[in-house]
Amino acid sequence: MTRTPLIAVVGNPNAGKSALFNALTGARQKVGNYPGVTVERHAGRFMLANGHTAELVDLPGAYALDAGSPDEEVTRNVVLGEGDYERLPDALLVVLDAANLDNHLRFALQLIQLGLPTVVALNMVDLAERDGLELDAAVLEAELGVPVIETVAVRRRGIDAVRDKLTEAATGPRDVREGAGVEEDPLTLQRRAREIAMKAIVSETPTRQFTHRLDGLLLHPVAGPIILAVLLFVMFQAVFAWAAPPADFLEGVVIGAGEWIGTNMTDSWLKSLIVDGLFAGVGAVVVFLPQILILFLFILVLEGTGYMVRAAFLMDKLMGRAGLNGSAFIPLLSSFACAVPGIMATRTIEDPKDRLTTILIAPLMTCSARLPVYALIIAAFIPNREVAPFIGLQGLVLFGLYVAGIVGALILGSLIRRKVVKGEGGTFMMELPKYQMPRISDVLIGLWQRAWIFLKRAGTIILATTMLLWVLASYPKAGPGESQVEASIAGKIASGIEVVVEPIGFNRDISLALLPAMAAREVAVAAIGTVYALDAEDEDGLQTLEERVAGRWSLATALAFLAWFVFAPQCISTIAVTRRETNGWKWPLFMTGYLFAVAYVAAGITYWTAVAFGLG
Repeated sequence: MTRTPLIAVVGNPNAGKSALFNALTGARQKVGNYPGVTVERHAGRFMLANGHTAELVDLPGAYALDAGSPDEEVTRNVVLGEGDYERLPDALLVVLDAANLDNHLRFALQLIQLGLPTVVALNMVDLAERDGLELDAAVLEAELGVPVIETVAVRRRGIDAVRDKLTEAATGPRDVREGAGVEEDPLTLQRRAREIAMKAIVSETPTRQFTHRLDGLLLHPVAGPIILAVLLFVMFQAVFAWAAPPADFLEGVVIGAGEWIGTNMTDSWLKSLIVDGLFAGVGAVVVFLPQILILFLFILVLEGTGYMVRAAFLMDKLMGRAGLNGSAFIPLLSSFACAVPGIMATRTIEDPKDRLTTILIAPLMTCSARLPVYALIIAAFIPNREVAPFIGLQGLVLFGLYVAGIVGALILGSLIRRKVVKGEGGTFMMELPKYQMPRISDVLIGLWQRAWIFLKRAGTIILATTMLLWVLASYPKAGPGESQVEASIAGKIASGIEVVVEPIGFNRDISLALLPAMAAREVAVAAIGTVYALDAEDEDGLQTLEERVAGRWSLATALAFLAWFVFAPQCISTIAVTRRETNGWKWPLFMTGYLFAVAYVAAGITYWTAVAFGLG
């Protein structure tokens, strides 16, 4: 008895597989579930050109053979003849979206490399032609080594030709091609797919040509990473260079308003609360609003142009060294704004081990809350001068701190992936969006949202924490000739913490700032501002916070403080969202513990090295 040939319809999501499946089988379909999973099985029968019947199964859409979801696992097992879902197909019908050829060819190349008899349906050619893209199916056939048929499944165009080729493939002599195995590296597949697609293009619109040329430059293995690094470098230079005038203006307003209130109010606890708590504490954080807006201006513009997804592709190989892939790039990039949305964005990562590792290193990305801390210390200790034309030393140091966080995340991510979260990871597939000019309204709305979030934090968490710190630092009152901070409750607490952090160069003032910084990192700046305002002599009244810090800290201590905040334990909100996303306390406690240890060691090494070079 002759067995009914089994033909699998396979391809990327939205390639038109189901339309082609319906055109071939008509009403002779059955819908059920694959055993053990909730994935639907669509199967049907159709008449081959030789009059025999074949069974057609429409597999779930997938991007690669490396399965990341139950749907993709079914597809993978069927085409490899593994699992109990189906027997090994006698032939494959690979469906490609003609308008998205280079992206869909990646998976097609893997399928063809399996060696099964294969027919390729170049589907939706009418839509591609409408968009100005004309393809040569003969060239594509020559490059792929399998029959390629142009189809428009919804109009039944090319269906008879597909039927003829499937008859030859499923009932003819089995011609199993030999090769070097299935290529799994996404970048290698992407390059080969792009090469084939470019050869198959007869003509295309100038817009599509521009996109390909620009991708050829921005995704080049050498030029691409260099361009990305230059863009990031310019961004951090601008954070200091462009923000200086508005930041200085804001700082002048805050200092002037505090001085005016201090002059016109009689001495009382209310005056101290407003001047030393509100203006010296919260005001010291608010003045960094321009830096944060400039940082997000760059991020929003790069997102709006479609470049960020391409940056994820560029980062895929680098992320691979940390045991991750490019899918971790977007969540980690989001963590530059705040670790909380970054950790929530890991839900898009399909592999659970990749996702957990990304969650554990997300707090190492330099969030915007760290920016006020960095800006304060850099402005206090790093000279504002150029080291080369258009390259300021302060911006260079800021860039170095961001790079230190990224490098630290990659190293620690690699260790966590190999020693703690062991196992193979998934691959990364993502379709590239079109280049476009970002909409000004979208950018302005994004900037407004970031400004509102920052000011809201200043008016809630930072204000409340600063007020509490003011109370603890103001009572009990100091005696004549005694330091108010040393005599206060906060001073006593700081003295206890100082015992632990003194070996790494931290003084009492830094010790006092570390604890409230767990509420929000920028509270460290507010805490230092409040403490120095309470301890200030009359002649210090017009000094900026940068001048006060520069007068009381050594350079070695300042560098150690920066190193601490590169790896600093995350805020309470980050711990809470990690607990929610990992469904327990095990991983939040692990994350907090290892970050504390790394921050302490990094600050210690920085301080001891600086002292050894005479900077203490």
